[in-house]
Amino acid sequence: MSNQPISLRQALDSFDALWSPRIVTHVNDYDVRIAKVEGEHIWHAHDDTDEFFLVLDGELHISSREPEGERTVLLRQGAVFTVPAGTEHKPYAPSGAAILMFEPTGTPTVGDRHDEIPAHVDATTGHILDA
Repeated sequence: MSNQPISLRQALDSFDALWSPRIVTHVNDYDVRIAKVEGEHIWHAHDDTDEFFLVLDGELHISSREPEGERTVLLRQGAVFTVPAGTEHKPYAPSGAAILMFEPTGTPTVGDRHDEIPAHVDATTGHILDA
């Protein structure tokens, strides 16, 4: 962990890969991750942990499958949202977004349960593979 301030803008400018979170710091047993996202991720769930999202730039949609049915929330810049543990969800950003997430260290991007992972996505991390 760095004992110096971290510029999220500089950290975001250091990579172009989509849906490939980068750890910028740690808080106790949690990773603070940033990611650039565009298009759709896959339906997935984290069985034992909530997932916190903060939109740094752009807009992020998060669809979720809840007991009452499916719903979608729209998060604009500066908005936060927490997906409860065990809730199937699918983030997507039609026009692109930059996000920050808090997750327990080692949490896979594709969760514990997920839809079929496309061939261009790393099945372990959920990161988009270079073409």
